[in-house]
Amino acid sequence: MLNVRGFTLLEVLIAILISAFGLLGLAGLMSRMQVAETEGYQRSEATALVWDMSERLYAAAPATTAAASAYTGAATAGSTTTVGTGNSSGYTSPCTGTGATLDLCEWNFALLGAAETRGSTKLGAATGAVGCVTLVTPPVPVSPTCTPATFRITVAWQGLMDSADQTGNANTCGSATFGTEKRRRMVSQLITVGTPACTN
Repeated sequence: MLNVRGFTLLEVLIAILISAFGLLGLAGLMSRMQVAETEGYQRSEATALVWDMSERLYAAAPATTAAASAYTGAATAGSTTTVGTGNSSGYTSPCTGTGATLDLCEWNFALLGAAETRGSTKLGAATGAVGCVTLVTPPVPVSPTCTPATFRITVAWQGLMDSADQTGNANTCGSATFGTEKRRRMVSQLITVGTPACTN
């Protein structure tokens, strides 16, 4: 006669407990992977938006102080135009006008996610995206200096978890917008636009 033994209740409970801890760990890993995927997607969207405005500035080639100030509000170093989330820019869709007015209006709506929608809900861009165009070096289109304009294009957005504190960052685009500076993410690019024609 065979002596048949099964599992005891204690062994079954231990196996269930180990499986439960394993599943909880797997759920936590999947959650972190989802956050990392979303953060990566938002960074790629922000990078595309920075390149969008950079290309617009390259095409416009603002070689005079008046042309540069049309993008930044003034022709002095450090002057900045901010568009996107939380800015009452007064832009209406569809955008009208030409030059800097049209470029900033279209960039504003791209930052708000107007390029991707579901019904009336805007899905594109990064969460709370803010765009800044800063004049770093004003153009000097006269001899003997003949200096081209340098701009800093920045897109800031809200991250999903705390990261490095941005409180002391000299680039203030989107500062005090996302509740804590540990959630502020930024992509920035310096561009030098054209070489102005020198005049005597």
